[in-house]
Amino acid sequence: MNIILFDNPTLRVQLLPFTFIRPVADIRVGIFKIYEKWERALKCEVSFLTEDYLQGKFPVKHGSDQYYINGSLCPNPSILKRIEELKEGQGLVCGKEVLVLHTSTNYSKMTDDPEEFEKIEVPLEEVSLIQHPWDIFTHNREQIILDFDEVTRGRISHHIEDPHTVVYGRANIFVEEGVEVRAAILNAQKGPIYIGKNAVIEEGVIIQGTCAIGEGTRINMGAKIREDCSFGPHCKVGGEINNSVIFGYSNKAHDGFLGNSVVGEWCNLGADTNTSNLKNNYGPVRIWSYEKSEYVSTQQQFCGMMMADYCKAGINTMFNTGTVVGVSAHIFGGGFPPKHIPSFAWGAIDSKDVAQLDKMVEIAERVFARRKADFTVHDRQILQKVFELSKFDRE
Repeated sequence: MNIILFDNPTLRVQLLPFTFIRPVADIRVGIFKIYEKWERALKCEVSFLTEDYLQGKFPVKHGSDQYYINGSLCPNPSILKRIEELKEGQGLVCGKEVLVLHTSTNYSKMTDDPEEFEKIEVPLEEVSLIQHPWDIFTHNREQIILDFDEVTRGRISHHIEDPHTVVYGRANIFVEEGVEVRAAILNAQKGPIYIGKNAVIEEGVIIQGTCAIGEGTRINMGAKIREDCSFGPHCKVGGEINNSVIFGYSNKAHDGFLGNSVVGEWCNLGADTNTSNLKNNYGPVRIWSYEKSEYVSTQQQFCGMMMADYCKAGINTMFNTGTVVGVSAHIFGGGFPPKHIPSFAWGAIDSKDVAQLDKMVEIAERVFARRKADFTVHDRQILQKVFELSKFDRE
């Protein structure tokens, strides 16, 4: 079985700015990234069919018996059973959306409507698709629960040895090896809490389930982690956070509120950075759409900030409800920044300055080195390409 996770071109644009530097399936929701869910579910490695400038880092591997799976689709038992029953030349669809295609054809690009195949309709209630940026946090609870069941099945949690840590709903808490917890409160009565390998939970931290804490992530003292949060590997987390996803290798280490938000990789939010997630009139939040080049309704009453990768926010930065921040934007200064901050923006509220690409590469190299990671040639080429692609956004 050769699994290729493809980017539907329409969904890929809808999911900007998070898909500027990654395929759709590299998005994190729940405990794992989408592609990691498929690898665990199907017990095999996957490859990616995405934009040409991303294929160097995320290569595609064709074979003879191929299953093309929509990179926005999260696996569940019903979908997995349907995939097992697919014959060559058949595919799963939900309305106009192609979910899975079993074929010997080697696609170099996947269109919205690939070649003719026998279509098997899947009911909407069986499908979990990440189609918009806000879907990442609205689907996060269900995905944590599904991932928790998968990753803990047949395994025994490590014990929390600290006598000063208070635990509610112990059966819903799973702790990997090397975890340190000191004088914290863990409440898993309403949903599971997963704590990854070598994570650190410092004194005075309060965590409500559902919650997923990635490998090597540190929750700083006094943090208040409310329901439905996911933090990827090697993050530093502090302050108050609610129903938000931080992809990995990013810091929101200090006091300040982050709610109903998504933060990419390699970001840093300065001390007392705050996001608004509710409008004064309690109406649905509108955010910037890269697909339509205008503001669109999320149909969500609560929606905070969508921040892409490599971004920095200075101390006391205030983000308005429904702010969208592009790749490698650096925000600082008083007042509220615009609700649409283009990639490589540099400066305060009314600034039209653009960050210098070579300086952004230099900063990225330093940040990666601090985490003992390599900023590769592919990473550099992707950042350079995004600088070109996002020119229209700045103009």
